[in-house]
Amino acid sequence: MKKNPLKHAKSLTVTRKIEIYHFFDYESDEPIHVQGFQDAMDNMKKAEQLGKQIKYKSGYSNFTFDLWILLHMADCNTSYAHRKQYITLINRAFCEKFENMDEYKHEGNFKRCLSKMNLVNVIDAIKRARNIMQRNQENGYTLLQYKGYRYYKENPSLSAWEAIEKILSDCKLL
Repeated sequence: MKKNPLKHAKSLTVTRKIEIYHFFDYESDEPIHVQGFQDAMDNMKKAEQLGKQIKYKSGYSNFTFDLWILLHMADCNTSYAHRKQYITLINRAFCEKFENMDEYKHEGNFKRCLSKMNLVNVIDAIKRARNIMQRNQENGYTLLQYKGYRYYKENPSLSAWEAIEKILSDCKLL
């Protein structure tokens, strides 16, 4: 997986219009993370301007991709001050006892959590994510826009579910 959407787009031979979802995180309000978030959207926009018939779509998670993983097994409607706070919910949702996020993210541990999921969990995650975004709107949060990509600065929020919903819908699984 390529982290830079512009480099990825440059490496592609495209013969027709395509949509690409780029998954990335809004990790914190720290300047380095905000810059990384904006850089991803900058590069998505630049990739669209290469003339290769590519349309990039945002698959962001705020704070991290771990929010999306967690939503497969449980609701997560709490705003956290730091991404490390997900570990309590991850442990509860996956019946684990990880001491910290680093332990959870070890390949074997992460794969063990993934193995506990099925298609019903994926569909549940889509519903939970949609509910989060609807609640953000109902709470009057400002849907920000940068380079044509929309996002909430508040957490939890995410658009990663939209790509998965489209895939399942295209496959007639929704």
